[in-house]
Amino acid sequence: MYSRKFLFVCGLAAAALSPVADVTSNATAATRDKAFFDSVAGTWKGPGEIVAGKYKGTKFTCNLVGSPADDASAGIKLDGTCRVGVFKQPMTAVITQSGSTYKGKFLDGAEGKGLDVVSGAVSQDTVVVGINRAKLNGAMIARVRDDKTMNVTVSVKVDTQMIPVIGLTLTRQVDEMAVGSIQ
Repeated sequence: MYSRKFLFVCGLAAAALSPVADVTSNATAATRDKAFFDSVAGTWKGPGEIVAGKYKGTKFTCNLVGSPADDASAGIKLDGTCRVGVFKQPMTAVITQSGSTYKGKFLDGAEGKGLDVVSGAVSQDTVVVGINRAKLNGAMIARVRDDKTMNVTVSVKVDTQMIPVIGLTLTRQVDEMAVGSIQ
């Protein structure tokens, strides 16, 4: 049987070390998140389709350039356009780490004609962010299938169910020009 003094000291040690373990796991998550966003930086292009709602069946193509967040935190800045027929719409997004979650906006945010990013989480090959505009709540999921392909799905919450409304498959644009030496 252990003495009260021994149990008290062990309890203090456990209490003192638990924040260290939490900081270590948070640091690991932050490093993983930053690595994910750094890996999706670059030029992406691909087709998409509106799969539900008033404009169901509308096809479009997007050209996007992603760059890592300006500071040392995890996140990404996207700029580019999406085209439907002859109409071209600018597309911008900023997603940045805010504590243990993510904040940001699509276009000019919910106060303008866009959406706010209100939450988020990163796993090994996927980022899920909560999006909001007035009474509209939803999620955007970006899953990296391999180093050249990313699938993006935007879903909205209807009653208690998430309904996919936009699907997009992006391919990384890489300059394939071979560079060699002159002999």
